[in-house]
Order: sequence, then structure tokens, then C-alpha cells
Amino acid sequence: MFVWPHGIRVDRDGFLWITDGRARNGIGQQVFKFTRDGQLLMTLGKKGVSGDGPDTFNSPTDVAVAPNGDIFVADGHVNSRIVKFSKDGKFIKTWGKKGSAPGDFDVAGPHALAMDSRGRLFVGDRGNNRILIFDQDGTLLDTWYQFSRPSGIWIDARDTIYVADSESGSVAPAHGAWTRGIRVGSARTGVVTALIPDPAVNPPSTSAAEGVAVDARGVIYGAEVGPRALKRYERIR
Repeated sequence: MFVWPHGIRVDRDGFLWITDGRARNGIGQQVFKFTRDGQLLMTLGKKGVSGDGPDTFNSPTDVAVAPNGDIFVADGHVNSRIVKFSKDGKFIKTWGKKGSAPGDFDVAGPHALAMDSRGRLFVGDRGNNRILIFDQDGTLLDTWYQFSRPSGIWIDARDTIYVADSESGSVAPAHGAWTRGIRVGSARTGVVTALIPDPAVNPPSTSAAEGVAVDARGVIYGAEVGPRALKRYERIR
């Protein structure tokens, strides 16, 4: 069913969303919505077709769902754009282009999505080493550099933000002054309050968490693509 399942998200209603970021043998380049037991409810994109139109993707990386059900897809590894759909899957709009100007995305730029309690859309513009914050119509509200090179973003119900950097100093040697790892802070103020550093000192490629998720107890899970591992972190009491 999948070629390269890249992004996974559970929305506030408990539905599971998966982005498939490549095409091969007539499948791929789609976004899927499932029930918890695996029943397919919705498919976005054309099966096995790469493109940049209102009904095609080229390496979608992540998905976020607004409180009203609107769907936001980071069509990121190639197209460098955000695509917005209604809750029933109808195309609404798209925004973004390749570049480094305010509101632009670099290659693999819109790599991660998350939404805070105010409904602001946080986009991990990984190639430009920044987080871009938009309203749901695509208006740029703010730009944050203090969370380093974002590969994954998670925002909890209290607006605590968790940002995974898996590339600084290895895949992105020019960003080597930054420590790879998971940064924790406030999605309201942008203040960074903690860092879980990558234990690997000189990895040859991506290392530490690329994806990050946090459960209701505050336990942090890091999905490590390079080491092919899952790490679990608990607060020391």
C-alpha cells in the first residue's frame, strides 16, 4: 500500500494520517486517513502520480488537521509548498515556493507540521534552519531560528513545543555550531527551556531524532532514522 511512508499523525479525533512520499509501481505520492483499526477513510493525491497541482503531490512529508477539520499537507521534499484541503478532502489553496525569503521553503523545507492551541500552523523549514508560523490562510506571522534545524515538531495541549534536529553538523555541516537533539520550549513565547542532545558525537549522516511525539504523561519519543531506533525519554523525578 505504501512506497515510503514518511509522516504519521494522530488527530484530535483519534484518526491516523500517513503521508507516502515516493512513487513506484503505480502507487505512492498520497496522503491517507485511517481509523485506529486500519479502515481507510480518505485518500488525497493521485495514486502513483507525482505533480504540483491541486490533486497531486511530490514527496509529501507531513500532515496536520485543524480543529474544524481542515487538512494541511507539507508537500515538502520536492515541491516546497503547503496544500490546504477542507475536512472532506476538497482543495482550498496552496502557498509557498522554493527559496530563503520570508515565507519561502528550501529543499525538504516544509518537513514537519504542528498546530498550537490558537490554531497557528508551525512549519519546520528544515533547509533554511527555521520554523515558520502561519495563520490558516497562509499569512506569515513569525519566524523562529532558536529551535535549530527542524526535522520534526510536536506541540502538546499546554503549548509546549518539541523540535527534533537530526542534521546539524552531519547532513548540514554548515550548521555545525548547533547541537543535534530535541529542543523543548514554549510555542507561546518561543523560549527554549531544555535540550536532549544527540549522544553520537560524529555521526556520518542523520542522527538523533528526526520525528518526535509526546504522550499525555509527558514521555518523549524520538524516531531516529539514521540509527534506525526509537528512543524514549522520561523526566527525572
